[in-house]
Amino acid sequence: MNDQNLMEKIVSLAKRRGFVFPGSEIYGGLAGTFDYGPMGVVLKENVERLWLSMFRDDRDDMYGVDAAILMNPKVWEASGHVKTFADPMTDGKMFNTMFKTSVGAGEEVSTVFLRPETAGGIFMNYKNVVDSIHPKLPFGIAQIGKAFRNEIAPRDFIFRLRELSQMEVEYFVSPSEWEQAFEEWRSMMHLFATAIGLPQDAVHELEVGDGDRAHYSKRTIDFEFDYPFGRKELWGLAYRTDFDLSAHEKGSGTSLAYLDEETKEKFIPHVIEPSLGVDRTILAILASAYREDELGGEVRTYLALAPKIAPVKAMVSPLLKNKPELVAKAREVRAELKKIHPAIAWDDNGNIGKRYRRQDEVGTPFCVTIDFDTLGENPELKDTVTLRHRDTGVQERLTIAGAAARIREAIS
Repeated sequence: MNDQNLMEKIVSLAKRRGFVFPGSEIYGGLAGTFDYGPMGVVLKENVERLWLSMFRDDRDDMYGVDAAILMNPKVWEASGHVKTFADPMTDGKMFNTMFKTSVGAGEEVSTVFLRPETAGGIFMNYKNVVDSIHPKLPFGIAQIGKAFRNEIAPRDFIFRLRELSQMEVEYFVSPSEWEQAFEEWRSMMHLFATAIGLPQDAVHELEVGDGDRAHYSKRTIDFEFDYPFGRKELWGLAYRTDFDLSAHEKGSGTSLAYLDEETKEKFIPHVIEPSLGVDRTILAILASAYREDELGGEVRTYLALAPKIAPVKAMVSPLLKNKPELVAKAREVRAELKKIHPAIAWDDNGNIGKRYRRQDEVGTPFCVTIDFDTLGENPELKDTVTLRHRDTGVQERLTIAGAAARIREAIS
């Protein structure tokens, strides 16, 4: 599949509705850089919060870190990145894609790298976590953070970037238990794909063969997604063996062995790594959610976002903004709904149809309209509202409490 027209529509909507903007746009931009706008920031945060919940907070064997982006360059020498983190150029000469920068001043200047992946910071803190928390194997360390890659040819919107965000886990296991842990995280990644609204038939597993895996991996599965520009890598699941800890033990001269308190055995743990790119995930979500249909005799565009990750959960609106009594009641209803979730928008700009269309394009699951019947013009409908459903355009009349319950159920 290669639908360039669809890709152009997604990029256009992303900018028009405040999801993603070109970086440094008024100066002509900078290739491989994009900025998240008001809607994109919240969508990204919702995805990251869901990942943290599923991959870290809902488990008893996971811990978090937030490691420094700049690290001693010996970290990347020991890990093999200085030698192997490279792409071939058109003339065949290999080009290391790590960004270099300088630390210090005068004669004390030294060259360091912007981290090309977040995993390095996790491995640097493995011993600190063991010494401070004393976890029992198996256990994992999770991190969300920025990584930087000097891509020769960044492309396809936010798919291939020079500045990117990653959600990564390094899960430490005894050598004999790696296969079981690998399968557990494999299942977890599929569960996450479903939770964020990716269709099951658009996510595919590719077993990466010998010679194509990263230098640290003994087994890797690429989770691929059917993007508008073709089937490409979305996430990765790797069995890193004891490569990293052994390399850092040798490079630093510091023991990184784990002591099993029950058996008194000392060994270097092996590692399973589920690695998820945030930006590629956001693009997959937008591509999955983009819809066009006909409603009320007009073509409309909407994002069928899963309610739990939608930036706005519901929009509240008075039917007419020049009627103070309607506005006051709508403000009251919004205040009640914000007790369920803070992301309840207000929109009284333009006619009600235009308000609905705007909310459709940002993926708002529900629109709540307050009219004169809400105020009691029809006594039988007093304190009821119109709840409009994004995906179908269907409207139903519910009590304020009933509308609140419907919204709560959808986003829980």
